[in-house]
Amino acid sequence: MRSSRPAVPVLHEDNHVLVVVKPVNMPTQEDASGDLDLLTALKEDLKERHQKPGNVFLGLVHRLDRPVGGAMVFAKTSKAASRLSDAVRTHKLGKTYLAVVRGRPAEASARLVHHLRKDSRTNTVSVVRAGSEGAKEAILDYETLASRDELSLVRVRLKTGRPHQIRVQLATIGCPLYGDQRYGTSVNKPGQQLALWAAELSFPHPTLGETLTFTSRPPADDPWTLWPDLLPARF
Repeated sequence: MRSSRPAVPVLHEDNHVLVVVKPVNMPTQEDASGDLDLLTALKEDLKERHQKPGNVFLGLVHRLDRPVGGAMVFAKTSKAASRLSDAVRTHKLGKTYLAVVRGRPAEASARLVHHLRKDSRTNTVSVVRAGSEGAKEAILDYETLASRDELSLVRVRLKTGRPHQIRVQLATIGCPLYGDQRYGTSVNKPGQQLALWAAELSFPHPTLGETLTFTSRPPADDPWTLWPDLLPARF
């Protein structure tokens, strides 16, 4: 992309899909901050690169929290948007994350099942009892890959896609994410970058049917640099 905008690496592009690496601290879509968001930046880039007149269609089919970076797919056609949205709904769009957490999970690997409720007024999520008003079931599988300096590198595979799900569920078992200023204020310092990265994305191509898989490597910054050999080899 042009130097006037944040660099957004492109992992794959064809007539129907655009797969990119979302930069950290960039909103996925327009929000109250007024900061440039990824969806707008990509539309502007497509318009310039392909010299398209008028508005450019680009469908948002899933999201990442503002502090989170990594692989995302966008739909370039309405057909692709419909089919990718269906893949999200039927859990055929697979998302694997890497996270650095405080401490070490009691179990090296496990499935976490909680019921979460979002407070839209404060944009926070809490664990509540099943059956509570507004509660939605949240499921993830995690595996501890390594531990060092009171930190652990964890691989997370989402089974549901709830707001702040990984951050809340791992904090609930006593392992808040490194740098999380919302769900780990007692152990994190202001200014630390949230260590959560969308490392792998897979989905059935909306027209070809074949499953595509893309990997994205976290930035070469602390605390990721503690485990360079365990991170994805590709971008």
